[in-house]
Amino acid sequence: MPEDKNKHIIHTIKEYGKSLLSFIRRRVNNDADAEDILQDVWYQFSSVINSEPIEQTSAWLYRVARNKITDKHKKKTETLLDDMLTTDEDEDDATDFRSIMFAETSTPETEYLRNLFWEELFLALDELPEEQKQVFIWQELEDVPFEEIAKRTGQNINTLVSRKRYAVLHLRKRLKQLYLEITEY
Repeated sequence: MPEDKNKHIIHTIKEYGKSLLSFIRRRVNNDADAEDILQDVWYQFSSVINSEPIEQTSAWLYRVARNKITDKHKKKTETLLDDMLTTDEDEDDATDFRSIMFAETSTPETEYLRNLFWEELFLALDELPEEQKQVFIWQELEDVPFEEIAKRTGQNINTLVSRKRYAVLHLRKRLKQLYLEITEY
């Protein structure tokens, strides 16, 4: 019986491996992340196949891949929010903020606060000069490396880092009040 499951796993990897990796690569910014996500998908597949049958293997694999990609973006966003909104003095409040913004369960209150945050973030981004806004969006929200941005824009990396820094400073200042209101919630 375990030998049949191993053969099924190997067959599935051969059948879906290339197309699944291609699917993931189109949704992340580098090959290393794509390969890590694919490895997580195969690990989860091998764990599940040992405990329960999967009726539609293809659909299951792509759903897990999409979930892993979303998790990766969520972790990146969590890091962004920590960097943008916390300083050494308010580290205790940062835990409260993370628990509200990244709660596993969704309540109407947490959904409202998340939506409010994203609205305020995009309003604050619109206040920036276009160059700062674009570098911030590419680097933080789309996870494009500075090297790639430099190729796209023809600007040197130090200029791009400086633009992003000014954007982050503006966003920290602009979103500080919202942060305080959320953590006092």
